[in-house]
Order: sequence, then structure tokens, then C-alpha cells
Amino acid sequence: MATCSAPGKVFLFGEHAVVFGKPGIAMGIKPRVFVTVRRGKNPPRVNSPYIENCFEQTGVNGSAYIHSQLPSSSGLGSSAAVTVATLSAINEEYNLGMDRSHIASTAFKIEKKVQRGRASPTDTFVSTYGGLVLVKDNKRRILPPENLSLVIGNTMVSHKTAELVGMVGEFRRSNPHVVDPILDAIEAVTIRSLHNFHNQKTLGRYMDVNHALLEALGVGHPMLTRLVTAARTSGAYGAKMTGAGGGGCMIALCPKRSKSRIAKAIEAAEGRAIITSIDTDGVRTEDDS
Repeated sequence: MATCSAPGKVFLFGEHAVVFGKPGIAMGIKPRVFVTVRRGKNPPRVNSPYIENCFEQTGVNGSAYIHSQLPSSSGLGSSAAVTVATLSAINEEYNLGMDRSHIASTAFKIEKKVQRGRASPTDTFVSTYGGLVLVKDNKRRILPPENLSLVIGNTMVSHKTAELVGMVGEFRRSNPHVVDPILDAIEAVTIRSLHNFHNQKTLGRYMDVNHALLEALGVGHPMLTRLVTAARTSGAYGAKMTGAGGGGCMIALCPKRSKSRIAKAIEAAEGRAIITSIDTDGVRTEDDS
């Protein structure tokens, strides 16, 4: 028996724009998915297509038990964390000798198959390596870690990432002169943020701008607006949606002493709050004893 866990992720800057080759910044977060794998010749049928494909890809038989701290379908990378943690637990239990690079690439291959070609390699990369990750020119690079205090607000409104990405793509095809400047502005905000992680008030302002630009692309939602406003008025440096939008989650960058107050404000606005910070571990093996 082997247990591994992998973190979720948020996009601090640049979601949607990365689809069109612009830079983005993602970050591993503390909530995790834990997966325990047991050997077995006749294991019970797995309910998850991600786990099923992990066993198929590795060519072994076994059963898997999941304990998740991440809400599903909320833009926090839960499916990537499940896939990465399962592959790692299989790797440990069966001594397959996969390194992190192999786990990340195999996890992306599985996500791509299950999601019919629409998966992003960023989710599985961040879940495998953790930390702060710059996505640029279709490559991912780990940045020096930053001690950011975040509160996540879950709208409890499910969304379909592929539909939202497709909608933005169609908007761009029909209105390139409108959409391209918005994407350029998101790129500018992302690049400026790289030089301002030491100044969280400025970083929060950039998050506010990024949120407004994403709303201009048409991926906002009334509940996202409600939670973002609640976070800002209760003392957040800045707040924005994270991920595809249309529901899902938002994030607020907070002064350390204000995290609880901001979380309460998000809950009062009918969201579900998670107080979190950067996860630099990535996927790891847990002690089963």
C-alpha cells in the first residue's frame, strides 16, 4: 500500500491569454488530494476515468482510495492533482522508477485523453512540482517562491472550461480588433506582476486589473463579482477570478492579519472560503504508518 498527495493550483495572472501564447503565472496551493493505492489482481471497478487511465498507462492492477481537500469543477486543478497523486502512488507501490518529469508528462497525457484534447499541461506540471510557475512560449519555468497569503472563494457555481475557452476563441475570431488589445493588456499586467512580488499592494492592484480584463472577455459571473467585491471591501490587496471563470473560484491577496476577516466576508457573501498559501512541495509520498 502506498499513499501520495498532490496540491491544487490557482492562476495568479494570465488565464485565457495563455491559450493565445501570452504568459501566465500559476501557483501550487496547500489544499491537496490524497490517493492510496493497493495491489490486487481483481480490484473493484474505479469510478474515476483519471484513475482508470493511470492503471492502464502503467500496466498494473490495483485499487485506489481518494481523499480530496479540493472541490471539483472549480478551477483549482483537482483532476490534475488526482492524476498526479495516483500515478505517484502507483509508482511507489510497484517500484516503477518514474521521476517527476515522467509523472508530469504521463499525467498530462491522461488528462488530455480524458478531456478529449482540451487539457492544459500547466495543471499537471504545477501539481507535480508545486511552487510558483511561469508559463511562457508554451514552456513552464519554476520561479523563486513567494510568501503570499491567499483566500480562495468558491462560488459553488460549476463551469465547463472547454466551453468558456471556446467562447473566448470565437469572440476573438469575430472581433480581433477588440479582443487582441485585451489579451495584450493581460500580457502587460502579467509581465509587470513579475517585477512586483515584493510589493503586494501593487500586485493586488494588478490582480484587480486582470479581473476586469477577464470580465471584458466575457467570462465573468455575478457570484464571482459578489465574492471579489466582498474580499476587496474587507481589506484584500486585490482579488480576481482564477481559472476559466463563469463560476468556479476567485482568489484574494490578503494582508496576513486580515485573512480570517476576508474569509468571513466571502462566506457572508454566500461563497465557501479556503485560507491558503503557496505549496512548494508538489507531489509527495505520505507516511502510511
